Amino acid sequence: MKKAASAAKPAGKPAALEETSSSERKHEAIVEAAKDLFLRGGYLGTNMDEIAALSGVSKQTVYKHFASKEALFIEIVNSMTNTAGDTVHNQIPELEEGGDVASYLVDYATRQLTVVLTPPIMQLRRLVIGEVGRFSELGKVLYERGPERAINMLAALFERLAERGVLATHDANVAASHFNWLVMSEPLNRIMLLGDEAIPKAAELRRHAKEAVRVFLAAYGQKPVRRRPR
Repeated sequence: MKKAASAAKPAGKPAALEETSSSERKHEAIVEAAKDLFLRGGYLGTNMDEIAALSGVSKQTVYKHFASKEALFIEIVNSMTNTAGDTVHNQIPELEEGGDVASYLVDYATRQLTVVLTPPIMQLRRLVIGEVGRFSELGKVLYERGPERAINMLAALFERLAERGVLATHDANVAASHFNWLVMSEPLNRIMLLGDEAIPKAAELRRHAKEAVRVFLAAYGQKPVRRRPR
């Protein structure tokens, strides 16, 4: 009698998928290594040989993924600002019906301050500002993915709140700009000039958020209608 055929071995991943997975891992390793080196050594103080060594790939592999050091740095700016923006703007639920708009906006502002005012983001901002004269594209990327995106997302939120009669805004973009800079300008400028040691503690950030929201709602909050006494 013929021997029964042995059980088939489970098929492994197709070669194309294995190659894609390996390529993605190398890409991530390059980005993480570059982020660490750029933030520690600055743009001019970092070279592709160091990035290759830290990421565990060849220099040729680094150039296969990124055509230049500038392209890699732009990827870092995009990655860090997108991650921060997603954390601030995509994880906030809508205001519940009948919910307190002041508390809602304080939570929003506190999250924005907590996510943005961190040593890595502050180091990135200083680094980009220092290189804007040489690479104007860097400043554009940081602005578009940072403040501009924040204001656009806030404007969309304020339009929805105005439609519900919770806020009184004639121009949601102007209101969003006012809110963003009431919340961000003072602590952001202080940290940028005085260093990461000036990052406020959580309780101080919360107090600042409450004051910013109080001022904002003094201009944009719906005022209760006063009835004349009969």
